[in-house]
Amino acid sequence: MSQVRVLVGTRKGAFILTSDEQRKDWKIDGPHFPGWEIYHITGTPADPNRLYASQSSGWFGQVMQRSDDGGKTWEVVGNEFAYEGVPGTHKWYDGSQHPWEFKRVWHLEPSLTDPDALYAGVEDAGLFHTKDGGQTWQELPGLRSVKGDLWQPGAGGMCLHTIVLSPDNPDRIFVAISAAGAFRTDDGGQTWQPVNKGLKSDFELPDATAEVGHCVHSIAMHPSRPNVLFMQKHWDVMRTDDAGESWHEISGNLPSDFGFPIAVHAHEPETIYVIPIKSDSHHFPPDGRLRVYRSRTGGHEWEALTNGLPQSNCYVNVLRNALAVDKLESCGIYFGTTGGQVYGSVDSGDTWTPLVSNLPSVLSVEAQILP
Repeated sequence: MSQVRVLVGTRKGAFILTSDEQRKDWKIDGPHFPGWEIYHITGTPADPNRLYASQSSGWFGQVMQRSDDGGKTWEVVGNEFAYEGVPGTHKWYDGSQHPWEFKRVWHLEPSLTDPDALYAGVEDAGLFHTKDGGQTWQELPGLRSVKGDLWQPGAGGMCLHTIVLSPDNPDRIFVAISAAGAFRTDDGGQTWQPVNKGLKSDFELPDATAEVGHCVHSIAMHPSRPNVLFMQKHWDVMRTDDAGESWHEISGNLPSDFGFPIAVHAHEPETIYVIPIKSDSHHFPPDGRLRVYRSRTGGHEWEALTNGLPQSNCYVNVLRNALAVDKLESCGIYFGTTGGQVYGSVDSGDTWTPLVSNLPSVLSVEAQILP
């Protein structure tokens, strides 16, 4: 029988939740790295025992952790991280004489086939790659050459927070940056192009249809259709059917088109999930009711999923990396809140159960199926 593992990064450590295929009873292991911000903890598709975690603090800096036994033990990897006595200053050497300074690692994206290969998105926005399990890193500088001088930080900073790898083309990568937009490479990261046509940012940009400068919150892809991507933007839920060459809005009947995460059902490529919040100034659900919205038509038509979720006096938020799906036949959906709750659904969102409550504020959620 398979096992389900849910990896939760919080502002005060990481937690590992495990269950069997029934997903009724959960074992909670943690906190790992107590007191540290864990912006992202993730597993690797190529090795169920390999985990990576981005551990950071404003004072002690950035640390990359790796586990080769499913989180039982951890080791620091990446001697290129350097803390030189300046709080909040981190340097990651790219093999040259010039280090890249940044505040933290926001997102880790492992290779689909190689457990030693991993991408890291950092703030201020940059993209790095390792081929040796995190020991050494190489920046992909071509990304910053795409009008990088025009990028501006969003409210959470100028962060590269989303990395999507194409399952049918190892040289194709999509990234999203707040507040710069979405970008694509077709040559393994050497050259990049903005893929923001169709996005509009009436309140953020002098030119609402500018090539760069849009505040993209997250993007998601179903592996069976690598040219179709869905986007939660700073206002607007969007879709592209041509790998980002053009986008169109699919917000439809959502109560608000502002939110942070977006996810695609594991087996239904037209079924997508978002968690709207009231506005960019009110980071809580509309009417204080926590509702996940599901579209089974690829957008436009949305239904509220409320069974098991608090429907009054709920003022939490769900951040961009805090929504995930598993790959069991009855697709599981998981999300964590800034109030420290992690909710799960074993029936594609029809009903919800709190898996754990009273954690620190949740920053990221990932789900794995283990043999």
